[in-house]
Amino acid sequence: MKFIDVARIHVAAGSGGVGCVSFRREKFVPKGGPDGGNGGRGGSVIIRANRHLTTLLDFQYRRSYRAPRGEHGLGARKTGKSGIDVTLEVPAGTVIRDAASGKVVADLLEDGATTVAAAGGRGGRGNAEFATSTDQAPRTYEQGEAGEERDLELELKLLADVGLVGLPNAGKSTLISVISAARPKIADYPFTTLVPNLGIVRVDEGASFVVADIPGLLEGAHAGKGLGLQFLRHIERSKALALLVDSTSADPRGDLAVLLNELKLYRSELLRKKRIVVLTKTDLLDGAAKRKLARIRFGKTPVHRISAVEGSGVADLVRSMWDIVRSARGVRRRRV
Repeated sequence: MKFIDVARIHVAAGSGGVGCVSFRREKFVPKGGPDGGNGGRGGSVIIRANRHLTTLLDFQYRRSYRAPRGEHGLGARKTGKSGIDVTLEVPAGTVIRDAASGKVVADLLEDGATTVAAAGGRGGRGNAEFATSTDQAPRTYEQGEAGEERDLELELKLLADVGLVGLPNAGKSTLISVISAARPKIADYPFTTLVPNLGIVRVDEGASFVVADIPGLLEGAHAGKGLGLQFLRHIERSKALALLVDSTSADPRGDLAVLLNELKLYRSELLRKKRIVVLTKTDLLDGAAKRKLARIRFGKTPVHRISAVEGSGVADLVRSMWDIVRSARGVRRRRV
């Protein structure tokens, strides 16, 4: 399925039905009073989060949604039927903004969370509502209120516990394929990953967390270079960041500095997240290079040296990720 994480739609709620002008007409009741019913309420457009959805693809094919209007009031004080609500389902983690003002309408984080994107109009009152002691036969009624109508912007931000960040070809896709059931495309050239991938990492019975692999960042990603800027939103909700650096690089420290700078320039709040450094592809190093790599430090940031291909260091890395996630969730520590 094609991954789409932004969409623009138009939503229109139904107008309320018109109130009725009617008078009671029965045998032996020659001068019955007013009995015009109220119009029904217009249908609303509701947006609901669904954890089983992973893309906004459907909104690329249909971009306008309209709820039906309420039915008109009837005699005998019968209220018209309300219009049926239209419910749109989006992936959990979708942010909804008013396109005109940019104001956030809702941030649907939880499965089943809903928001009224456009409220239906109230039905107009029938003439029975206008009867008074001085006007016992009113012919006054109300039109129904118009339903809300507006353009909305939908933006999906994946809900992952740990975000994998690295330069192109740093080994993110290989790692996520090893620690989870995710099967991204893997090849020995940059930009193999063109869309974010989610993987569930199981560490124990009933204990698991979600990892997100986004396309590699280039220097200048914050300004739109490469694919990074387009997908950096998907690590904004992460509890921790795993910064992957190719251990065969001529300058691992320089590579890490590029990553941190791009994150800072995109959104400085990302640097406040807990993070770990992961030096990848250690299977490609000889003994001397491995000893040199063991001496590299990145300040107080925890460092893991791994080979996803051979599996060395991966278990310790997963435990470190889980400790961070567990702490953020307030989950009691358990052996893994």
